[in-house]
Amino acid sequence: MHLHARSRGRVLAAASAACALSVTLAACGGTTKDSAKSDSAAAASTAKANPDAALKKGLKLAFLPKQINNPYEKIVDNAGIAAAQETGGTGKEVGPSDASASSQVSYINTLIQQRQDAILIAANDPNAVCTPLKNAMKQNIKVVAYDSDTAKDCRQLFINQASTEEIGRSEVQHIAKQLGYKGEIAILSATQNATNQNAWIGYMKDELKKPAYKNMKLVKVAYGDDDDQKSFQETQGLLKAYPNLKGIISPTTVGIAAAARYISSSSYKGKVVINGLGTPNQMRKYVKDGTVEQFSLWDPKKLGYLGAYAAAALASGQITGAQGEKFKAGKLGEYTIGKDGEVILGPPTVFDKNNIDDYDF
Repeated sequence: MHLHARSRGRVLAAASAACALSVTLAACGGTTKDSAKSDSAAAASTAKANPDAALKKGLKLAFLPKQINNPYEKIVDNAGIAAAQETGGTGKEVGPSDASASSQVSYINTLIQQRQDAILIAANDPNAVCTPLKNAMKQNIKVVAYDSDTAKDCRQLFINQASTEEIGRSEVQHIAKQLGYKGEIAILSATQNATNQNAWIGYMKDELKKPAYKNMKLVKVAYGDDDDQKSFQETQGLLKAYPNLKGIISPTTVGIAAAARYISSSSYKGKVVINGLGTPNQMRKYVKDGTVEQFSLWDPKKLGYLGAYAAAALASGQITGAQGEKFKAGKLGEYTIGKDGEVILGPPTVFDKNNIDDYDF
C-alpha cells in the first residue's frame, strides 16, 4: 500500500536520521544451499551472496505471526502473501491462537516438514523458538524475523518496523509534550517476553532518565498479553491503582485500542492521555471523539511486503544476511542490511485528526 504524498511529509524527521544511522555497523550471515548444515553459524561465515541472481520462481514462504487472530499481524501477513505471489511464489499464514512463549514451536516443526523455502516469524519469545529455527536453517530453510525479533543466531534477517531506539524514545517524547513534562505515567505492553516491546520499553526508561523528565514518573509496566479483554481490564486496574495517573503509553495495537475504548466511556476521558502504537482504522473513532490526540505506527502492509521480498532474496542467493548487502524489494526500492542482519522499513508516522483520514489500514 502506498501512503498519500501529503502524509509522507509528516513522518518523523528524527526517525529518518535514526534509521540512517542504524545501518552502519557489524555483520550477521546466512547459509546457501550447499553450505554445511551441521552448524548454521559456521555456514554463515562461508556463504557467498550473488546480487545478480534472479529471484527463484515457485518459492514457498510461510508467515508465522505472534497469534493468528491479531488484526495488525493479519494486515502484515496478507501483504506478505501478496508480495510472495508478486515474486512468482506462494505464501501462507499459520500460527497459534495465543501469544504464549512456546506456542509457535509446533508450527515451526510442521513448516520444516513441509519443506518451506522460508519461514517468516514474529517471535513471542526471543529464545523459545530458537531450537526449531536453527533446525530449519540447517536444512537450508531461510529464517526471517519480522515485527518482533528472535535471538540473533536463530535467523538470518530481522525486518524491523523502524529504528528500535527511535520508537522507544519518541513514545516518551510525544506523551511528555502532551502532559507538559509532568505527572505519573504507565506503560501497557503486550506479553512480558515480547522482544520488540521490551526493547522499546528499555529505551523509554532510558529517555525518562533525562533531566527534561524530572517531573514525570513511570509507576507501572502492565501486560495485556495482546488480548483485548485483558488489556481493557489492565487499563481499568492501572487507573484504580494510581489515582494520579496522567498518561498511558501502549506500544501495542491491541493494547492502545483497548485502553482507548475503556477511557472513551469513562470519567477519565479528557483527563488521562493515551499514546502509543495503533492502526488508523482501529483508532479513528477515538481520535475523532477526543479520547486520543495522537498515536504512531508504520505501514504494516509495507512491513509484510518487505519481509516477503527479503525472504525471497535470501532463498534465491541474492543475499546471505551480511551487513552491507543490498536487495530490491519491489515497489519499495532498494534496502541495505545493517548490523546483526537488521533491515529497517523506515520511520514511523504520527497520526492525529489532521491526517488520520489519509490512511486506510
